[in-house]
Amino acid sequence: MNYSIIKRTLGWLLIFEAVFMLVPTLTAVVYSEWDTLWGILASIGACLLVGVLFLIGKTDNVSVYAKEGMVIVVSSWVILSLFGALPFWLTREIPSYIDALFEAVSGFTTTGATIFVGGSTADGYLDLPKSLLMWRSFTHWVGGMGVLVFIMAFLPLSGARNMHIMKAESPGPIVGKLVPKVRTTAKILYAIYFGLTVLEFIFLVCGKMPAFDALNTAFATAGTGGFSIKVDGFAGYSPYLQWVVTIFMLLFSINFNSYFLILCKKVKDAFNLEVRTFLGIVTAAIVMITINVYVTACAAYEYTFSEALRHSAFSVASVISTTGFVTENFDLWPTFSRTILVMIMFIGACAGSTGGGIKVSRVIVLYKGAKHEMKRVLHPKQIKKISMDGHIVEHEVVRNTTAYLVTFIILFVVSLLVVSLDPAVLGASNNAIVTNFTAVAATINNIGPGLDAVGPVGNFAFYSWWSKLVFIFDMLAGRLELFPMLVLFSPTTWRKN
Repeated sequence: MNYSIIKRTLGWLLIFEAVFMLVPTLTAVVYSEWDTLWGILASIGACLLVGVLFLIGKTDNVSVYAKEGMVIVVSSWVILSLFGALPFWLTREIPSYIDALFEAVSGFTTTGATIFVGGSTADGYLDLPKSLLMWRSFTHWVGGMGVLVFIMAFLPLSGARNMHIMKAESPGPIVGKLVPKVRTTAKILYAIYFGLTVLEFIFLVCGKMPAFDALNTAFATAGTGGFSIKVDGFAGYSPYLQWVVTIFMLLFSINFNSYFLILCKKVKDAFNLEVRTFLGIVTAAIVMITINVYVTACAAYEYTFSEALRHSAFSVASVISTTGFVTENFDLWPTFSRTILVMIMFIGACAGSTGGGIKVSRVIVLYKGAKHEMKRVLHPKQIKKISMDGHIVEHEVVRNTTAYLVTFIILFVVSLLVVSLDPAVLGASNNAIVTNFTAVAATINNIGPGLDAVGPVGNFAFYSWWSKLVFIFDMLAGRLELFPMLVLFSPTTWRKN
């Protein structure tokens, strides 16, 4: 294990996090939030101090292999969250450090689950300083594409072998380089990411959304995070703004390689099987939920057809992209509609996007694998490979996908069993099983809201500190595709090379 390069990478990470915190610092200055400013500045000082200490010393060996790559990524996300919680905690807006850490992890992993109980200002914002509202949203943007991918765009951390870092941090079963150099790939990805964020901001401002709201919304949508700055979520915004956010939630759910291919005028290659399947699932879900909530109208959700379509499209885009924004309390919708939302909650977005979930590409591989095995039962001597978009899917990819699903199920069941021991749920929920099940699903899939007590109008504040630690682990594991988090518990990981 190359500990020196791990320490040096963490040092640079903390330096960059200090730079990231200039965003809430500037916000505090603009809105004259002097009581909050000192806590943010103290957090910046802590990041700089520890970061510089980590950078002290010479690093002769800069090699990064698969093992170092995973440890660097997991350690980076843990350190990022531990220090990212400081602005909430030092300002005493969140007195409990566990709660502050939960909020920071939820932000960086783009989950959007929150412990804030409620309360609003006269203009409808959450009762928090605007600087901390900005920090919550900006953590989504930082974590969306991956903070180490961002750092690689500016610093040549480890030569050609930093591909191991990108593979460990990027969501999806297959990660490749867009161009020969990994550093150039990172720059291209962030250029597309930044461009789409700016484009959404422009559309929102054109819809007369205040600049502060538009900036927070663009950050949260880009990272598919879902922290809302308003108590009523997106219910108070105009239909135009809701449609803009719906479209951009879907755009950020598509593999960023597709946008690069479009820029290279390879439109046919951009709309590959995964993208087509994703769009097909979205369309089918919107149609079914729209019809269901429109036909099964009652006092709780009585819509015109256009309203039913808009709210259904927004909710489907929010859930499948794992963003978590809400315009309506879909926990009041018919069982059929809620069931569809829970199903797409597990499917998630495309690989190589900022979204969470199992990923559409894995679902396709699992489906094709099951179909292939059924054919083998009927025709044992038949030799045929699984293919996608005219390319053979290697056996290693199929094996890894199957292993991922098994690991996902095991982690989900263990988390659910541990959380079910929490007596606090009984006092907060009408249906503890639904609350716990969807709470685990919402955190491990990086979605945010679940159903019942953790639904669109609920939060995670009532859970005990140890349940929150389980959710923190699940959010990190879900964002990092499970395996990097789990290999930390293997003794062989920490042996020297």
